[in-house]
Amino acid sequence: MRPGVDETHDPALTSWVESANADGSDFPLQNLPFAVFRRAGSRQAWRGGVAIGDQVLDLAALQAAGVADGRAAEALALAAGETLNPLMAAGRGHWQALRQALSRLLRAGAVERARLEAALVPQAAAEFTLPAQIGDYTDFYTSVHHATNVGKLFRPDRPLLPNYKWVPIGYHGRTSSIVVSGTAIRRPWGQQMRPDAEQPELAPTRRLDFELELGLFVGPGNALGEPVPVGAAEDQVFGVCLLDDWSARDLQAWEYQPLGPFLAKNFATTISPWVVTLEALAPFRVGAARRPAGDPRPLPYLDSPAAAEVGAVDLQLSVELQTAAMRARGEAGATISRTSWRHAYWTMAQLVAHHSVNGCNLRPGDLLGTGTLSGPTPAEAGALIELSVGGKRPVGLPGGEQRAFLEDGDTVVLRGWCEAPGQRRIGLGECRGTVLPALR
Repeated sequence: MRPGVDETHDPALTSWVESANADGSDFPLQNLPFAVFRRAGSRQAWRGGVAIGDQVLDLAALQAAGVADGRAAEALALAAGETLNPLMAAGRGHWQALRQALSRLLRAGAVERARLEAALVPQAAAEFTLPAQIGDYTDFYTSVHHATNVGKLFRPDRPLLPNYKWVPIGYHGRTSSIVVSGTAIRRPWGQQMRPDAEQPELAPTRRLDFELELGLFVGPGNALGEPVPVGAAEDQVFGVCLLDDWSARDLQAWEYQPLGPFLAKNFATTISPWVVTLEALAPFRVGAARRPAGDPRPLPYLDSPAAAEVGAVDLQLSVELQTAAMRARGEAGATISRTSWRHAYWTMAQLVAHHSVNGCNLRPGDLLGTGTLSGPTPAEAGALIELSVGGKRPVGLPGGEQRAFLEDGDTVVLRGWCEAPGQRRIGLGECRGTVLPALR
């Protein structure tokens, strides 16, 4: 049995919420991800919720029902408010206790069913906000394939800089422009330098792009000046969401030297509303990506014996693109990329350990982006700049349309899920955004 797998992962378990038992559901009883929601169009207070099938279990209502006790009741009280930060701060013991209690309450045959049915809200009748108050946001660069592909476009002579295989590269992002799935994204303005120009111009980006990422929500955090050892780093990760770090590539090319991205990235980052806990992902843990022969071994503070066994998660990822014309014809989006988190060069434990090795204090609700998660083949690229080779080979779409970069009216949908023989599918839901024209 893999570490962390317990009774809550039993694939034979079913729920009295029938929609959770449907084949292909993102939210079976074995998942139980968290979000913050309220009834759509209401003035209700935001409250914590858990997905079960096509429903949301209202955790404030569940707390009022008094069906939990001990550590699970403590965790439930922390999860029932307007953000999940208090639950994230509580630590793994509380997370596991609440997961076990929720699993038992929602199982087929649970005696509490009659008391809990009133605490269910259809997801279609709910609206969502950010799951936590995000104090800090750091975006990493964990895919060596993405780093190499983009590096070839920006620096053909040295696509991968010499520090990449020694240190997890990252930069601090902007929290005020992190938005929940479904929020429209305005095409940004910024300085850009055309190849044939003598000076830059201020204009709307012509090379708007998405980035297929995951976001990691920090749990208890660490005190200022006290690094987190790599062996204990995963205890700092509450869970995982989908993340689209929208990017203006023409702005990026002009501004990124010498300090990295600025206006090219800070105008919008979209995350999915559901946070899938590490506990839910335990059956899908796999060894970290094997480093090619000749690559350096990580420095001791980043070197974890567990990484070779269960350092990564085989979490499948896809990108769908729907143009305005496709939408007008009633056509669904077309899948233009599919890859897996297991290809990442750096693990989540290494990200936490490196982020804190200088004494930086992580706090509950902080968000760590993985960076674009491209795989080793062209079809596994996680951004249009890679898929279209810098715009030189536009991506073909149904109906004859093509995209080198995003156009106004385009909708991008990220999806993520885990599947394995003998296990129930665990989904992350979706991360969706539609491009609006630039302000004039």
